[in-house]
Amino acid sequence: MVLYLIIQLIFVAIGATSAMTWFSYAMSKSFRELYKEPVLLSFALQKTNISLSKKVQNTWAWLIHYIIGFLFVMGYHIVWVKDILPISPLSALILGAISGVIGILSWIVIFKMTNHQPPIDFKGYYIQLFFAHIIFGVVATALYAIPLMF
Repeated sequence: MVLYLIIQLIFVAIGATSAMTWFSYAMSKSFRELYKEPVLLSFALQKTNISLSKKVQNTWAWLIHYIIGFLFVMGYHIVWVKDILPISPLSALILGAISGVIGILSWIVIFKMTNHQPPIDFKGYYIQLFFAHIIFGVVATALYAIPLMF
């Protein structure tokens, strides 16, 4: 049973993180700005002066991105299992909004800690990041709910 739950949460996290990332890449292309979280994570890793090849940095950036998505999904699971919020469209939006605020605050800290000031429109990045997390919350909720319907 625990293995099934872990596999379910992994699939939910992969789906939700992929949807969010697709949105960020689409916004990045649409606004011709660097809004790609894995790319920004790779740059932040580079600023830490940890000796890694570019390929390994990029791999770690993607891994970190998906691990963080998994941690968010675990948090959602706890919220739903403990009946803090029901599994619903409203809770999807609430959890996505909370995740968005956490994401924005985290990026502010990452940029400060690494002294990384990429040439991006920070306000635009944070706005799109908030909506990317709304998408994350909606997709995570939908994917999580699918097995509950059967």
